[in-house]
Amino acid sequence: MKRSTDRILTTHAGSLPRPREILDLVEGRDQREVSATPGAEKVIGEAVMSVVHKQVQTGIDVATDGEMGRVGFSSYATERLTGFDGERQPMQPQVEMALFPEFYAEMALSPVRLQFPACNGPIAWRGPEFIQRDIAMLQAALRDVTPAEVFMPAVSPGQIWLNFRNEFYPSDEAFVFAAADALANEYRAIVDAGFLLQLDDPGLAMGWNRAGFAERTLDDYQRIVAQHVEAINHALTGIPADRVRLHVCWGNNESPHMRDIPLAALVDVLFGVNAAGLYVEGANPRHGHEWRVFEDHPLPDGKVLICGVIDTVTNFVEHPDLVAERIVRYASVVGKENVIAGTDCGFGTFARSHPRVHPTIAWAKLQTLVEGAHRASQQLW
Repeated sequence: MKRSTDRILTTHAGSLPRPREILDLVEGRDQREVSATPGAEKVIGEAVMSVVHKQVQTGIDVATDGEMGRVGFSSYATERLTGFDGERQPMQPQVEMALFPEFYAEMALSPVRLQFPACNGPIAWRGPEFIQRDIAMLQAALRDVTPAEVFMPAVSPGQIWLNFRNEFYPSDEAFVFAAADALANEYRAIVDAGFLLQLDDPGLAMGWNRAGFAERTLDDYQRIVAQHVEAINHALTGIPADRVRLHVCWGNNESPHMRDIPLAALVDVLFGVNAAGLYVEGANPRHGHEWRVFEDHPLPDGKVLICGVIDTVTNFVEHPDLVAERIVRYASVVGKENVIAGTDCGFGTFARSHPRVHPTIAWAKLQTLVEGAHRASQQLW
């Protein structure tokens, strides 16, 4: 994993705006339907080629395929794992829905768009052809452009627990470790292809908002997080830490976020993941102050902090001086060589015809990320 040795490097969380032809192919569908659609591979391959080139032209240092062919950052897993043939259900109820029922009734995204089939059978890996297809598309897009580094996102075992209802395994622990055993195959394939592996695990933070934790203690939840970290490390067996980065967030949605668990309550457990890169939010109003967490919880030797300095749920385009200011704050605490600047989350975590951030503005935000990193670098070097 590259470090910011002479300037602040830039990256993002994975998903980028999808063109219309991709949305027509994937929006609101199960990933297995997408794969079975004639001509899908050609359409996705062309979109990957375009989005990789656009990232390099924009100045993004650590790039990816933009998750062009994925229905959603976690829901793509139905294509690669057996056991998910149960009834499709909305995302599981959250504590905050009871705190702000009027908001969630009137303004939240329709649950029809966010439904996941329940796990009703044993989880096993069936994804070699699909991950190799994704790898081949990304490799083809890289033939005539050369970012500083390339990553590929993959869903975590704990995110399977968060999004997909368990109707088969006798315990949450069995459910999560079964997912870990299967997903380990995808992780190894990504690293063997020469890419960085990004584990997407908002569930490490978002699980505290599940309705089942409304009356439970923080200690109870921290034990769940520790269990999920154990499952991640189990899945990462044999993969060098410097080939892995962990992305954690509190949900890529514009909502109150008053039930968000503080980063300080999680960070020491997150340090235990066998990943050199820790990627956290730092631009949105609920977590923008948490750069100070690393004063009391020092970044361990060998770790790199990827800090969110661009918001991904509003159409404000940050001023590059503000972006630079955010980067310099993190650098003042963890060291400039240990900082990579990124977005809080993805711009297309789920395929939507009407995304929260308009595609033209998403790319403007990425441009200001690059400019802000340049201005921060001038101050730091």
